[in-house]
Amino acid sequence: MMAVRLFCRRDRMGTAIALLVAPLLFGCQSVSSPPSPNAAPAAELHVLTSGGFNIAFDALATQYTAETGTRIVTGYGPSMGETPQAIPARLDRREDADVVILARSALDRLAAEGKVTPGTQVDLGLSKIAIAVRAGAPVPDISTPDALRATLIAAKSVAWSDSASGVYIQTTMLDKLGIADQVRPKGRMIPATPVGEIVASGQAEIGFQQLSELKPVKGIRIIGLLPDSLQKVTAFSGGIVAYSSRQQPARALLDYLSSSKADAVIRESGLEPASRKAKP
Repeated sequence: MMAVRLFCRRDRMGTAIALLVAPLLFGCQSVSSPPSPNAAPAAELHVLTSGGFNIAFDALATQYTAETGTRIVTGYGPSMGETPQAIPARLDRREDADVVILARSALDRLAAEGKVTPGTQVDLGLSKIAIAVRAGAPVPDISTPDALRATLIAAKSVAWSDSASGVYIQTTMLDKLGIADQVRPKGRMIPATPVGEIVASGQAEIGFQQLSELKPVKGIRIIGLLPDSLQKVTAFSGGIVAYSSRQQPARALLDYLSSSKADAVIRESGLEPASRKAKP
């Protein structure tokens, strides 16, 4: 059997340098590069999610950890807007993040700006806009566009979010109803805080927000969805953060969130699973 020798010398700093590498090392140990001080454990993922998918994701994160052992660290913020908590602002600060979940239009903007890895976007849940009043308050008629128009004209105060649903209410729906000039002055776009909480506290008589965001709020009554002809369905979608060092584990999480294993939780939260939507 041929003997294999490994010769070593030292440089000026005293570091051992191998002159010959063999399958079996005698007398020297290999030196590996130290891990990056910013590297997270392989079994950990950081996710930023917006309000429409928060309830579903909290449950799914627990479910995913139980099945895979991967620890999920979750941060919350709106899909858009000017607040520091907004997901685009958090990526601008390069907060530790591997996956973002937010309204599809905002996600696609992040991908176009190079902040989300192109081609990783996947729709997870489809959300509709609902209307709420304070618990115990009279229930107004919202069953038709005409009924909703009359209700909004009669209301003393109205609130909507500063994210996807609220932008639609303020810039599109009120114009469709022909009452923008009457309702905008008494309306409030609410940043960062759930609209349901504003309604529950009596600060607004009527509130509009994604059904999935209104469902967990106590002290309100959800009186229904927008009429079909006025409804806007928003896709909440996930993507992988471009600067994440954990691209493959992030992809595995998105695959799980868009699989049939997530369907029941997504429906329970007030969304419809996007992967199960009818094909045209």
